[in-house]
Amino acid sequence: MSFQGSPPLHIAFIWHFHQPYYRLPGHAEALLPWVALHGTKDYYDLGAILEEFPHLHQTFNFVPSLLVQLEAYGAGGSDVFLTAAQTPADALTGEQRRFLLQHFFAGNWEHMVRPFPRYWELLRRRGFRVGDRELEAAARFFTVQECRDLQVLFMLAWMDPLFRQREPFLRELVAKGRDFTEEEKAGLLARQQEILRQIIPKYQELQGRGIVEVATSAFYHPILPLLCDTESAREAMPQATLPRRFAWPADAAAQLHRALACHERLFGSRPVGLWPSEGSVSETILPLLAEAGFTWLASDEEVLEQSLGQRLDRQPGGLPRMPASLYQAYRLEGGDAALAIIFRDHTLSDLLGFTYARWDAREAATDLVGRLLGIRRALGAQNLRGDHLVTTILDGENPWENYPNDGHDFLRCLYEALSREPALRLVTVREHLAEHPPDAPLPRLFAGSWINHSFSTWIGDPIKNAAWERLADAREALAIITAAAHRADTGAPGETSTSGEGGRPGICLGEAWESLYIAEGSDWFWWYGEPHSSPYEREFDELFRAHLKHVYQAIGQDPPPILDLPLVTEARPRRGTAPTGFITPRIDGRVTDYFEWLAAGRYDPAQASGAMHRMEHWILALYYGFDLRHLYLRLDLIDPSELPSDAPLIVELHLVHPTHARVLLPLTHAPLL
Repeated sequence: MSFQGSPPLHIAFIWHFHQPYYRLPGHAEALLPWVALHGTKDYYDLGAILEEFPHLHQTFNFVPSLLVQLEAYGAGGSDVFLTAAQTPADALTGEQRRFLLQHFFAGNWEHMVRPFPRYWELLRRRGFRVGDRELEAAARFFTVQECRDLQVLFMLAWMDPLFRQREPFLRELVAKGRDFTEEEKAGLLARQQEILRQIIPKYQELQGRGIVEVATSAFYHPILPLLCDTESAREAMPQATLPRRFAWPADAAAQLHRALACHERLFGSRPVGLWPSEGSVSETILPLLAEAGFTWLASDEEVLEQSLGQRLDRQPGGLPRMPASLYQAYRLEGGDAALAIIFRDHTLSDLLGFTYARWDAREAATDLVGRLLGIRRALGAQNLRGDHLVTTILDGENPWENYPNDGHDFLRCLYEALSREPALRLVTVREHLAEHPPDAPLPRLFAGSWINHSFSTWIGDPIKNAAWERLADAREALAIITAAAHRADTGAPGETSTSGEGGRPGICLGEAWESLYIAEGSDWFWWYGEPHSSPYEREFDELFRAHLKHVYQAIGQDPPPILDLPLVTEARPRRGTAPTGFITPRIDGRVTDYFEWLAAGRYDPAQASGAMHRMEHWILALYYGFDLRHLYLRLDLIDPSELPSDAPLIVELHLVHPTHARVLLPLTHAPLL
């Protein structure tokens, strides 16, 4: 089909930049380093590359909790990891050495460690799977020079290839590869701070030139529908066990208004677009968005399906059978103002976020452009108007470590291909809506998120529910003190006093509200309970409980003793997790979709003992699950080159019920299963 004479199909790429707030109350250092590390590896370059393709307009969603931490680093702020990197290698204590060896290999080993021969050598020397005893031993035999090289290579691996290839000093460090000096390390750390200072001004400039639109989320990334009313979770989860009701829509409004003020201060104007945290929406939040001045928001295609009451079935190859339903903006009525809502193409977003990382860069770019042209043909074949919009929305920071060269090869191939294709036009969401105001009403908005069109990732699990109970207790205590302050006409939410408010010494309502808003963030609930896990679960737990404690301390009360008890405990090591639902993964030797194995059970040999101990070095994890017809097993192995070659390595599985079966899986020189 020829597109000559017909309008181009509008494409909106929306990149979401987010980090939770990593500072404990009263502490100058952040507990975790991801703002700084992603700052030097992901945030700057994803916008800067568009200077080479200024006609490919895109939308970047900055969460304010990230922005204020970028500001802090630019002003000289630090974190626990950065302090460990700055410490002279010959002055490291034994504890600091163990810290380096435990944490300074964080990142994708294949794409961030192996490209640096010395870094890979140090990882092999430390060991691929280590416990406390192995770390203790390694801390004793690592030399001062090895520790310094580890400090430098960790920071260098988290420096974007854009900088490593273009800047002479960084090129020299990469070429040298080892035996770094303290002076070279200091120069690298100084460059890191410079880059962190440049991120916000770069997007100010790009927005001023019309290349990007900057959108936002609520300040500390809360799940807005749950702040307004946790009972909204029942729309998708009618049988769920929920905590006692939490319904504070004023908090949702406050987080929205604070986000707008933050963006206005940093970018010179208020955003009109909102990616509600995790694409979480409900009808309850719409008046709050309209009142705050937003004109558009976005969610996921599964939420659209539930809102329309019809499935957006896809043909073989992934094209929706009714493309017009997905690829358009809808009109919502939100109080006195109308809002536009768009919905992400789940398939295209997952291809970008997960699948294409394992493809050849040019083949992946060709595939995506081909899919977009296929959508254009399908829309044209139905004689539809030219006001359609294909939307991809995904994490703008985490996918790239899974791509070779941090995704630069893929993005360059993709942008070059899009530049040559007149039938496709990349636009900001604001541009599209200005040219094509939505006229299709959405009769109702289903309460759900981008993950399984529900809120189960943040509520309904026993540990998540316990976290909501602790949050509710703190919120109610703060409400009582705030009401008393209002009656005394001496304070209000958001105001700070060092001499006391409401006639009571030692009360600082501003600090209390700040910590309460931080504790309302989604990330704490994401990591509590199932199905997600992280090596840093305890740090997330500490941050959540510390801010709840500070709510009480700031209003002159003793925190409840229950806040001293971790919600994540070491009492019983988790060897694995049980399946949480049916799975039907595609058997192709790779994880092609984030959700393929999300509901599977997982067994971690590192947590096992006895007969499984010897397998720790080779098998990273065993996943298992089933549907109505099949049992599925997946083995995640170390790099094939590390498997023994002098003798066959075989995994022997015994299925004991309902009948005994024995399965032999040869692993040596075999593809990953």
